[in-house]
Amino acid sequence: MWAVAPLLLLLLLPPLARLWRRRAARLEPAGRAVLITGCDSGFGHLLALRLHRLGFTVFAGCLYPDGEGARRLQREAAAGRLRVLRLDVTRARDVLAAKELVLSHMPERGFWGLVNNAGISTFGETGWLSMEKYEKFTDVNLLGSIRTTLAFLPLLRKYKGRIVFMSSIIAYFSLGNGTYSMTKAAIEKFCDALRLEMKKFGVRVCIIQPGNYARCTKIQPPISAEEIWNELSEEEKAVYNKEYVQERVNFFNSMLSKGSTNGNEVVDAMVDALTSPAPKARYMVAKLKEKALVFVCALFPTIVMDSILSYAQSKVKLA
Repeated sequence: MWAVAPLLLLLLLPPLARLWRRRAARLEPAGRAVLITGCDSGFGHLLALRLHRLGFTVFAGCLYPDGEGARRLQREAAAGRLRVLRLDVTRARDVLAAKELVLSHMPERGFWGLVNNAGISTFGETGWLSMEKYEKFTDVNLLGSIRTTLAFLPLLRKYKGRIVFMSSIIAYFSLGNGTYSMTKAAIEKFCDALRLEMKKFGVRVCIIQPGNYARCTKIQPPISAEEIWNELSEEEKAVYNKEYVQERVNFFNSMLSKGSTNGNEVVDAMVDALTSPAPKARYMVAKLKEKALVFVCALFPTIVMDSILSYAQSKVKLA
């Protein structure tokens, strides 16, 4: 009987934790500031509007502050609690200017949250991409989040706030977007270290791991095989051919077309990370099949996952 008790405790802990999270008092948004990067479109855009409606003071960082997405934010949000600002996370001066803006318009309860949402994606086998592209994607997806976090860390420690990072299930495996996978896997490890370090200051660090939501964001538009072929070096063209590139592109575009269109599922997780009295370390928002792939990748030998992914791409072969 006593041997069964630990097992029963393990089984009961998750539902008890969920019950406690539902009954615990939610955060009062009024008078608290949140900065979100990448608000031109996608999850960042939806989150800025949602947090504004909830009562937060929102600083919406946009790469193009005069663009359609920024103008839509300004139209749909009442003046006062939502400010659109130029924020290119690869530029240190933009990040520092954002911090100065937050400090000069700080609400009474201070700086509560930083959401590192800005990101870009690409497609291509390892040798197809130039070193400049590797540097660009690393600067936006990884160093951009680190750059913004370091700038706002003193405020987050002072007000015992939240830091939310946008990762992806692609951090666990890759299907033609290895550069994106690389940056998301690095973000995961950065967050693991940061989460433990911030506990002593009362700062919570959360990771959002969406599945395929390409159809409701602009992070990855459909791929053009012709454009990829034209950018290949002569050495790569000697190895591959146009038919192979076209097949790989068709495969990837087919995956993109099957993505979910309900971006609010991901925004719900982001809001919970910012407002729950007991936020999760990771929020995986994905279809069952996508979660199964992550499960296999995490718990099975590498050869099992390699076999699954190789089978998925078995129709795409060199001539």
